[in-house]
Amino acid sequence: MILAGGRGSRLKDLTDWRAKPAVPFGGKFRIIDFPLSNCVNSGIRRIGVVTQYKAHSLLQHLHRGWSFLRGEFNEFVELLPAQQRVQESWYKGTADAVFQNLDILRGYKSEYVLILGGDHIYKQDYGEMLAFHSAHAADLTVACMEVSAEEASAFGVMTIDEHQRVVKFTEKPDVPDEIPGKPGRVMVSMGIYVFNSAFLYEQLIRDSDDSHSSHDFGKDIIPYLVERYRVFAHPFEASCVGGREGVEPYWRDVGTIDAYWEANMEMTKITPYLNLYDEEWPIWTYQEQLPPAKFVFDDESRRGMAVDSLVSGGCIISGAAVRRSLLFSNVHVHSYADIEDSVILPNVEIGRYVTLKKVVLDKGCIIPEGMAIGVDPVEDAKRFCVTEKGITLVTPEMLGQRIHQVR
Repeated sequence: MILAGGRGSRLKDLTDWRAKPAVPFGGKFRIIDFPLSNCVNSGIRRIGVVTQYKAHSLLQHLHRGWSFLRGEFNEFVELLPAQQRVQESWYKGTADAVFQNLDILRGYKSEYVLILGGDHIYKQDYGEMLAFHSAHAADLTVACMEVSAEEASAFGVMTIDEHQRVVKFTEKPDVPDEIPGKPGRVMVSMGIYVFNSAFLYEQLIRDSDDSHSSHDFGKDIIPYLVERYRVFAHPFEASCVGGREGVEPYWRDVGTIDAYWEANMEMTKITPYLNLYDEEWPIWTYQEQLPPAKFVFDDESRRGMAVDSLVSGGCIISGAAVRRSLLFSNVHVHSYADIEDSVILPNVEIGRYVTLKKVVLDKGCIIPEGMAIGVDPVEDAKRFCVTEKGITLVTPEMLGQRIHQVR
């Protein structure tokens, strides 16, 4: 079960018309493609995707790109929008989102249920985690990783004994418990859970009947279970795919504009921490049938070029310079434009003599000739969204342009 119903409000205007899992990432993907690809690559081919907030573009993407699984072989990606199946309310929390689909879950007759968030970037072999769960005769297994104490306030923090059993769980504490022998380091939950199916159903019903519960896995379900049942922690490094020795396993929460920009910029490095070119663990997505990217003009003052950049199909760079940037599909950059350190989402047109530096352009933007963005933050802040780290987010609405396409 992939929980993909959240807005991701910290992404500001980027999620005004789409849920966070539908936000484009990495030049041609959407965020939800990463947990979905992890499932398929792990051999998990019965997948439910729980949606709620402004899900149209997400549902369209899943329909177009993830309908290749065959129902005849009992494999599927099933869409589970909020539909008030149990009571007259929308999903009230992560646990309630699963509870309201309990009748559908029971119909699958599975032995285990894997519950994932739909809004993080990482590669993980869930099969390793399922094997760990079975070997430890666990009721619940929680994927975990180390973070700094400063970062821990955004996570559920766990204390683990020498047998990997969770003995304490606190959701987003102000003062987290540090790992013994590792000052400044904290063990946190990744929001990835393996439950024994019957046990999960029992606990969801119990939590639903509790009027004091907020019906959330991190706030309510897990703290209750830790004191009463066999809850174990599975270290992410044991199932992370494509990790390099001496480098922390790759996992990114792209929940802010700054984090989103930084994670995309990592992709432009010579050897990025996340390998998108890995044939053994590919990231699947929906791909339009587009012509190859095209670079035209080779005059000294008018050369179509891209350096340290990712350029997708359908793009035309016409006598312009692109450096350390990602261009998603169907981006047209006109002559004498200069683009640096920017993330350009699909179907964008950039006019002549435009300058972009540290900019995120939303889908469908048309940048008029001569405009400069990312050069003067004071002027940019009058029209656009400028972050604390100086990243400028631009949407069609900010430019006074009405958008009629699905985001």
